[in-house]
Amino acid sequence: MLPTKRPEWLVPAGLLLLSAVPVAAGSARVAELAGGARVTADNARFFAMPLPVVLHIFGASAFCVLGAFQFVPALRRRRPTWHRLAGRLLVPCGLVAALSGLWLTLFSDLPPGDGDLLAVFRLFFGTAMAVAIVLATVAVRRRDVRRHRVWMTRGYAIGLGAGTQVLTHLPWALLVGVPGEGTRAMLMAAGWVLNLGVAEWALRRRPHRSEIRRPIVSSGSP
Repeated sequence: MLPTKRPEWLVPAGLLLLSAVPVAAGSARVAELAGGARVTADNARFFAMPLPVVLHIFGASAFCVLGAFQFVPALRRRRPTWHRLAGRLLVPCGLVAALSGLWLTLFSDLPPGDGDLLAVFRLFFGTAMAVAIVLATVAVRRRDVRRHRVWMTRGYAIGLGAGTQVLTHLPWALLVGVPGEGTRAMLMAAGWVLNLGVAEWALRRRPHRSEIRRPIVSSGSP
């Protein structure tokens, strides 16, 4: 019996679904800032630094949504030019998301429920995301497609952490209640670690298949 081939749209559809909640929350935050909503204790830090907040939301949203389509093999094979152009947009969007997130962690007031441990996690994973994107860019400039794919996948996994963090928080909130500072930090870290774990698993499954497909992709490159 032949194995059933997984539909190519399944992965990007899942990534878009995972992006939906943070993108919707970010859109609501931008609307709040643009509409001049009443300043409260919960949103005061966003009104105090609106520029990095907006940059972070737009950068992360574009990075997550557009990045999902980079995982469609047929799109990479049949439209390599589109893949390259989208990648050139993804790099600045990802860097803006990572660097603005680092800025907010360092210079904005901590919201209720956050603590120093979560700040350390955000600094670590934000820096890792930026480094991964830079390494991916360096690799593709050297025409090292395999290494480019590896580092960009890792950077994307970190960037998509906000979506997975909804899933790590939800069971705890339903079964236990509002998490404390330490628990919240660990639940946030779990989202990033889970994404990176899945990314590494996917990358380790690809070697033989990617070696077969590489000549097809490179034949469309300049």
